[in-house]
Amino acid sequence: MSRYFSWSRWMGIVGKEFIQLKRDRLTFAMIVGIPILQLVLFGFAINSDPKHLPAAVLDVDRSEFSRDILAGLKNSEYFDFVREANDEAEANRLLATGVTQFVVTIPEGFARALVRGEHPAILVEADATDPAATGNAIAAVNQLSTGALARDLVGPLAPLAASPGPFEVRIHARYNPEAITQYNIVPGLMGVILTMTMVMMTGLAITRERERGTIENLLATPATAAEVMTGKIVPYVVIGLIQVSLILFLARVMFGVPIQGSLVVLYLAVLLFIAANLTLGLTFSSIARNQLQAMQMTFFFFLPSILLSGFMFPFRGMPRWAQGIGEVLPLTHFLRIVRGVLLKGNGFAEIGSEAWPIALFMAVVIAIGLRSFRSTLD
Repeated sequence: MSRYFSWSRWMGIVGKEFIQLKRDRLTFAMIVGIPILQLVLFGFAINSDPKHLPAAVLDVDRSEFSRDILAGLKNSEYFDFVREANDEAEANRLLATGVTQFVVTIPEGFARALVRGEHPAILVEADATDPAATGNAIAAVNQLSTGALARDLVGPLAPLAASPGPFEVRIHARYNPEAITQYNIVPGLMGVILTMTMVMMTGLAITRERERGTIENLLATPATAAEVMTGKIVPYVVIGLIQVSLILFLARVMFGVPIQGSLVVLYLAVLLFIAANLTLGLTFSSIARNQLQAMQMTFFFFLPSILLSGFMFPFRGMPRWAQGIGEVLPLTHFLRIVRGVLLKGNGFAEIGSEAWPIALFMAVVIAIGLRSFRSTLD
């Protein structure tokens, strides 16, 4: 054996590696796809100053002054009035379910009190579970009283425009009035950790057996594809529940995260979310030829999940196409559920609109996974 460095041998090894990469199309796709995905997501989808946030209005006064105030809020570009609430109960429901980010209430007799110089108040309620999503919008509201009625307060009403303004804006940041970041991040970490661990562990399940040669023993049994998939899922469900319990305990003890809702509601939602991630992992495991490919698929799914779900950046700050992708991801809906249960006290009625997309995702993935696993059986 030659002790000297051989350029010919070295070139042969380099050529062999390139040939291997060419054969492994999934790895090559990851090499090209991940930088493009990161560039697109960080360059276009990430926005820390969300605008055009959905808002509801409860306008009991219905005067020209209230219309101009709402127009001033809309002109700030932070508010899009998508609903008109009929009463306070409906306004509370819109905030609790996340349909709207804000509710603006203009009380009865507002115009009369304003003309009399009584300095009336309007109420702006904000869903402050994510402080980053509402911070700039609230700052814009604070400037409202100085210019919203500039065209109306002329002539005899001109003295009303003097400082400190003709009316008062009272802001009520609900669910997280102190804007504590941990109240938003720590519950979200529950979904992130479950997504990472559940998909990864099950993603390696079948590929590990295939590489070790034990898959043949499994295929020789009379077990059906559904039996094999569900049998492999159950142990990881227990692991997921242990993780959730540990996270909840630490969130309460270390960070003081409130638990306003029912733990029964939360754990049922957790079971649905765990099942969706486990079925996805098994589907990856059925498609991948080895553990490396399963890991690559897991990472390719995890990256958009953490960036487009609203965990790291405000969901409503992203463009419409990015929100469309985010709505497909189970983590997006689970984050809304867990934050709603812990911070808002939501129950089954409020989380239903977020639970069915997770169930639909799981059903589609199960269908794909069973088909892929049957192909493996053949």
